[in-house]
Amino acid sequence: MRTLWLEFYKIRHKRLFLMLAILLSIELAWGFMAVSTSMNKNPDAQTWSAILVTITAMNGLFLPIGSAVIVSRICDMEHKGRTWKLLMAASVSRKAVYAAKFVSAAVLMGSAVILQAMAIVAFGIGYGLAEPVPIGLLLCIVVGTTLTNLVVIALQQWVSLAIKNQAFSLCLGMIGGFIGMTASLFPPQVGRLFIWSYYVDFSPVAYQYVNETMLFTNREIGIHLPIIVVLMGIAFFLAGSIHISRQDV
Repeated sequence: MRTLWLEFYKIRHKRLFLMLAILLSIELAWGFMAVSTSMNKNPDAQTWSAILVTITAMNGLFLPIGSAVIVSRICDMEHKGRTWKLLMAASVSRKAVYAAKFVSAAVLMGSAVILQAMAIVAFGIGYGLAEPVPIGLLLCIVVGTTLTNLVVIALQQWVSLAIKNQAFSLCLGMIGGFIGMTASLFPPQVGRLFIWSYYVDFSPVAYQYVNETMLFTNREIGIHLPIIVVLMGIAFFLAGSIHISRQDV
């Protein structure tokens, strides 16, 4: 716990949450404008499903980039400050520091997901949707997005600490954003190989075009998908922690 508080103390002036809030604002503004235009043209599309589908699709683009930026900023302090030797001299375990960085990044990204859910509710109520707020669908999206974020953070943290040049980790985040944005175009067997495609896979609402009209349907996520993602997250975290703990400093 002391290592975790130390990590939050080190990032207190980094304005990481401000950067995340700006990125989230751009995503939501873009998504809500697109949904408003679609709803105004097609009154049948004035549903919560239209909002949820649009935002989950845009999460595949924005959240991998946001995770890459946050994790890179948190990990780059150790490279620039060359603090690993200092931490080891103070008898601070590298595994404890690794876990603290992961938790601090997860808290920041988790806060962004909760703010996003609140913004979706506010937009739907403000627009005057007739349906009640779909609490169950929103919770599914929050849980699915958080699980995917945790795996992306674990992967990004491994790369950010293993390679000093943060351009590599940021490029990985941009590649992830591209894959997340185009995930729906991949065959399911191919998409499941990339963690960034799970932002869309965890969406409890699907859509299809019938006679140029977008129709929304609810779908069951099942249990196997969360299990796969959790196992991926554990594998990335343990592999990264062991690798960084044995890396020369």
